[in-house]
Amino acid sequence: MVKAVVGDETQLTLAEDRLSQSGLTSQVGLVIGKLSSTLDRGFVYDLIPTPPNDAGEPACSLIETNAASLKSDKKKGSKSKSQTADSSTLVIDKDWVAEHARQVSRMLLGGMNVVGIYVWVGDSLFKNSTVTLSQTVKEVADAAPISQTDREERLLIHICYSPRRWTCRNCVLSSNITSSSIRPCDFKMGKVLNSLQSFKCTYNFELSVPICHENAADASTLSATLRRGISVHAKELRSAKALIDGNWVVDDEPCLSEGSHEVELLLPFMKNTFAEACRQRDVTGVLIFSGSVCSFAYSYSKESVSQSVADIKDDIIRSLQSRLDIICDEVDEDLGPTDDDSVEAVEEKPTHKPISRLVLSLLRERCSLAFPRRVFIPWLAGTYICDYLQQSERVEVVKDHCVELMSMRAPSDASMILQPEAEGAASLLAKSFWDIGIAVPGHSGSTFISEKSGKNETSDRRPLESFNFNIVAAFLFLLHSFNFNILAVLLFLLLAILIGFVLVRLS
Repeated sequence: MVKAVVGDETQLTLAEDRLSQSGLTSQVGLVIGKLSSTLDRGFVYDLIPTPPNDAGEPACSLIETNAASLKSDKKKGSKSKSQTADSSTLVIDKDWVAEHARQVSRMLLGGMNVVGIYVWVGDSLFKNSTVTLSQTVKEVADAAPISQTDREERLLIHICYSPRRWTCRNCVLSSNITSSSIRPCDFKMGKVLNSLQSFKCTYNFELSVPICHENAADASTLSATLRRGISVHAKELRSAKALIDGNWVVDDEPCLSEGSHEVELLLPFMKNTFAEACRQRDVTGVLIFSGSVCSFAYSYSKESVSQSVADIKDDIIRSLQSRLDIICDEVDEDLGPTDDDSVEAVEEKPTHKPISRLVLSLLRERCSLAFPRRVFIPWLAGTYICDYLQQSERVEVVKDHCVELMSMRAPSDASMILQPEAEGAASLLAKSFWDIGIAVPGHSGSTFISEKSGKNETSDRRPLESFNFNIVAAFLFLLHSFNFNILAVLLFLLLAILIGFVLVRLS
């Protein structure tokens, strides 16, 4: 449980000045920071206002509750902020604030999270709106979870304009939100961002994800198969050992040196999931999911190095999930042909399911898909945030995202935006189960040996933005319904019959 919260004095002072000069009577937005379980403290990096919705309406507004007072106001003239609050009700578009939190969380790196909300209202109105605010906090927490080991708490910061003061409360998450769910905690300002240490990791991976039989609900769709594979790998990744600047990480050891640190993750030798998949009766293939992720994380100077490693691991998993979510959000995406042979198939069948909804076990043709690549944008005090670009998008798109979601100006010089995943082309390659091909893993590239063409099709490993997905359509769809020994006996009997037939003909 967080007992004290420290906010970055520079950023929060700027936020207060912005609010006081805006003339607004209410505003709601996101709190970006970190909740440290080891220190029992919360850190606030910045406050980001939730932008107006698609209809141009603000996410937070005051509605007059007394019609009589509204008529008298027209006669007496405009009221002060405090008078308006006494006769008004605070209304928050919870769904829109939650959607804002979901998209902002994709842009945050390790050690940075949406840790709650802030509200700019008068004192009396805040006291009368605790349930509404708590429900908003709960919606935000559901839309932007911190990690699989999520803390059951978030922050609610109240900035009161009359009298001017800051207060912070700890909102305990539960299914039944009440006013008692909010508990006060100490709040002060200090130097937070300048005390952060940065950690960088380039993580290479190769996963073998079994493709379930078509009757296993929708578990065999591309998105479901990848989501399951990422979830399983997340558990394996969290148990990985780590080296920081070439030194073995010791639990609870503080990181005393300043500056940037290089992290290397060491996974134990895993079991042969490809071979295990062949023994499962409900598996018809294997999805080879490989690539590399560039990851950053930021930690407070007094946190242990093990916590910094945990932040790196969470960032890697969140990056993989974010890329998949972006693909799934493209519901109108068409399945494009990858070669001349598939053009005729597209003309015969003009409508296609989005790639994320393809049922892999029923796949009849080859398909390809470009995965978004990760870029890094300078943020505050030498830190970075990230964004994801589709293959057809240019870096200029990042500037719009920064303005809309983060309420900040992106650097005018595009060279300041880091693109470590820029080389190569991200791709998804799916082989038809009827055009049988066998993937050859363990090489720098992924090679397909097609029985139909007899040619090798090789793509180099794209270490930065690429994810090569190879659907292995070998003899698995036969073995899932036959035991290997039974199949061997049948082949032996067939061979004996053929030999007997040949001997009879010769005699």
